[in-house]
Amino acid sequence: MCTVCLDGCPGYCEIGKSAFRGPEVIYPTPFGKMTTAAQKEYPVDFHHFNITGTIAGPPDPRFEKFTNVNLETRLGRDKGIKMRLPLMVTGVGSTKVAEEHFEGLGTGAAMSGTGVVIGENVCGMDTEAEFDSNNKVTHCPELQRRINIFKEWRQDGDGFFCVQANPEDLRLGVLEYAINKLGVDAVELKWGQGAKSIGGEVKITKLEKARLLKKRGYIVIPDPEDPVAVESFKMGAFEGFERHTRIGTVSNDIGKSTEEFVNTVENLRKKGAKYVFLKTGAYRPADLARALRFCSEAEIDVLTVDGAGGGTGMSPWRMMNEWGVPTIYLASLVHQYCEKLTKKKKHVPDIVLAGGLTMEDQIYKAFALCSPYIKAVGMSRATICASMVGKTQAGLIAAGKQPKNSEQYGKTLEEVFYYYHAVEKEFGMNGSVPPASGLGVYSYYQRLATGLRQLMAGSRRISLDEINRSDIFALTREASDVTGIPYVMEYDKEEASRILGV
Repeated sequence: MCTVCLDGCPGYCEIGKSAFRGPEVIYPTPFGKMTTAAQKEYPVDFHHFNITGTIAGPPDPRFEKFTNVNLETRLGRDKGIKMRLPLMVTGVGSTKVAEEHFEGLGTGAAMSGTGVVIGENVCGMDTEAEFDSNNKVTHCPELQRRINIFKEWRQDGDGFFCVQANPEDLRLGVLEYAINKLGVDAVELKWGQGAKSIGGEVKITKLEKARLLKKRGYIVIPDPEDPVAVESFKMGAFEGFERHTRIGTVSNDIGKSTEEFVNTVENLRKKGAKYVFLKTGAYRPADLARALRFCSEAEIDVLTVDGAGGGTGMSPWRMMNEWGVPTIYLASLVHQYCEKLTKKKKHVPDIVLAGGLTMEDQIYKAFALCSPYIKAVGMSRATICASMVGKTQAGLIAAGKQPKNSEQYGKTLEEVFYYYHAVEKEFGMNGSVPPASGLGVYSYYQRLATGLRQLMAGSRRISLDEINRSDIFALTREASDVTGIPYVMEYDKEEASRILGV
């Protein structure tokens, strides 16, 4: 709100726009054309840490070239999921932006040998999906399309594709369909995400679809069968209906809820699931402990922990900024809780950390903070951005409207896209090349890989499992207090004295 609120202002602020658009202002706009995340600056964030480089080390010729650094990682109890890079897209579901850009996400991730989690509500939102008399999905063209995209560009079996399920998906039998009919590599149970504490939501711009989704059991606001709402929609009073999912609940009874979770996981494995994941959001610390306890008891393969500040689709603005445990704090709690389980000789799942990560230094710091339990990071919004830009650049070049930021590199796709010829040679099939959106993702991931190798080589780390908590230091006392990472002025204090001989 402005310091001075003047009578006569048409309402440019959030309060003002809410005065004539109501709850519509809760969400980012335009829906389906953008990705969104928190703008809030947290007291401790990734930039409050620096990576420790060193000139000292064993006379190992591997460190003479940073390109020797190995970024391969493996997931699962049997370590059977191999990824060439420690990156994955952590749940792109039924939002319009995910649907429109999955070609780039799936293609780029597959070529890079990384993973993709196909997120919630894809089957329920597909108007062409078919269901049996028990309201269980039997055919979903959109889910099949996404899996086929990944399979088409996958190389040597590297990477993985996983289908996620929220309470609505479980009710519709999505995981059983994905396991038995689509042959997915893994399935994921979803408790939440870092962007919001409620279920998923999207905007529906067609009345017929809004009614179909209500029939399938979703919460649709306003009611698409209410005559007043229908008339208002037809007159243009609002652009579309909101589709919401139910909020999942876990019982406070630890014994009972743990048993129920273990039974759910065992049933999925009996039905053919080779790998079972869990994704949890930025809930209170007790809920993170709950997630790790359940994962330990059920011997879950992978736990993805998504910190506050992230987001991809239609999460409420204020919720993204003001709800949940931020990524750095959550990462520190993950390490603490995993250490407790390890001391008790309990199973600890492979950890994937997500929540606003975008660049290679953040990947390195994430691995350091959660070492040795972390095996990959989740980067959905950043990957969508790379896909969008790849597609946009190609479209503008084809239309003869090339933007200035790419003119200096040439006038064609072959000249502008750094990896065009390399990808054409390695992945091209029958003279075809991947879509420009996929080239965008592949190029972005290769930049991250190169930057990460450079950082690791400078720290004398030749593989990801060598990164540990001593590889970063805190730049502020508060950052040190939150994470347990030494403050920079106290880092190496004893070693420095030993070297000085004083």
